[in-house]
Amino acid sequence: MPDAPIIVGRISGLFGVRGQVRVFDFSRCRGEILGYDPWLLRHEDGWREVSVREGRPHQDTVVVQLEGWQDRESARELIGTEIAIRPEQLAKLDNGEYYWHQLESLAVVNAAGDDLGIVERVIETGANDVLVVRGERERLIPYTPKTIVEVDLLTGQIQVDWELDF
Repeated sequence: MPDAPIIVGRISGLFGVRGQVRVFDFSRCRGEILGYDPWLLRHEDGWREVSVREGRPHQDTVVVQLEGWQDRESARELIGTEIAIRPEQLAKLDNGEYYWHQLESLAVVNAAGDDLGIVERVIETGANDVLVVRGERERLIPYTPKTIVEVDLLTGQIQVDWELDF
């Protein structure tokens, strides 16, 4: 769904006594989540918009003070809550560039027309990103110019240079 909220983090714990919380940032670089405001927090009845009053990277997490939570006990209810943003909050990309969430759930086929499965997720390996494709079995397909022939968001399909028996 093109306008569905994009999950960018999760509240993982409390920090201090003034209602600050620890956030596990799903961004490639820790702390990038602080560049988005407002955030959407997932509640039982849907998404709730909140503003970030202040925030900073702290060790392997991010510490934030959210508008509306001033003490440790009230912030306790937030632990485990997913954090999302609206798609329009993301920076525009050049042609041929895609965010990971755009690739997830796309069908993957090779040049012979073989159905390899659906992109379950994308992982970072250091050398290049890798598509985790789930079909009759799991395949790990490198996201490189040599392997990715075409990404078509309109048809929901990625064509790859990848044999069925790889």
